[in-house]
Amino acid sequence: MRSLSGRELAGQIRAATADLAARLTAAGSPPRLAIVTATADESSAWYVRSLTRAADKVGIACQVAELVEDISKTLSMLSADPLVHGIILATPLPDGARLAALAEAIDPAKDVDGASPASLGRLMTGERGFAPATAEAVVRLLDYHGVALGGTRVVVVGRSAIVGKPVTHLLLDRDATVTVCHSRTRDLASVTSSAEVLVVAAGRPGLIGVDHVAPGATVVDVGTNVLESGELTGDVAPEVAAVAGALSPVPGGVGPVTTALLLQHVVEAAGPP
Repeated sequence: MRSLSGRELAGQIRAATADLAARLTAAGSPPRLAIVTATADESSAWYVRSLTRAADKVGIACQVAELVEDISKTLSMLSADPLVHGIILATPLPDGARLAALAEAIDPAKDVDGASPASLGRLMTGERGFAPATAEAVVRLLDYHGVALGGTRVVVVGRSAIVGKPVTHLLLDRDATVTVCHSRTRDLASVTSSAEVLVVAAGRPGLIGVDHVAPGATVVDVGTNVLESGELTGDVAPEVAAVAGALSPVPGGVGPVTTALLLQHVVEAAGPP
């Protein structure tokens, strides 16, 4: 089985991002990312810490607004701040809050994780804008490892606006034939086992087992589930490695590429020096 590691690809993206960030800074416009959090969720905190460290390494300033109560007001203020080039609203959100509704307050030019309805609309219609970084990372990882997409049977497990739906559109744009599965899909294994490429973004540890995967299939595990031990695990059971032709590891697969792309989006939003 081939490992679809994302570390080398992420390193290449980070190197290019660091170069552009240095030129922007030298030109008097240092790139800045703002992250807004509204809960004390540990998986979110882990993600924010990781992103902050990564931003520092490539020369992007990062400010974090923690446990924000008036999310829309904070996002609007950051959107109006000329010194802020990229904005991310971390999930999960408080009970009853809707990501799409809140993300409307983010200027699309600063929406580096493609969370707002405007950004998602541009993605679906093929207009210029930032795609959700995790969804983009899936396609970039497949490209990097030479996995053909045109005409390929792809099954996506998960229909969230963060990953499932946008990655479906990105794959369709690459001429893949895409089927989307979700919590109400009957006989999930019968659908997923027909895929040449299987993308799993359900947020359920170990959801996909050996019976769900066709021998030799390419499997991209987008899951980042935090165990009680603090370790990360994916949505794909370890035994799948015995039947898959290629499998992305967790951690070390989609995750590093996602972070690298988010930071690339920030320097792109900051503009050329």
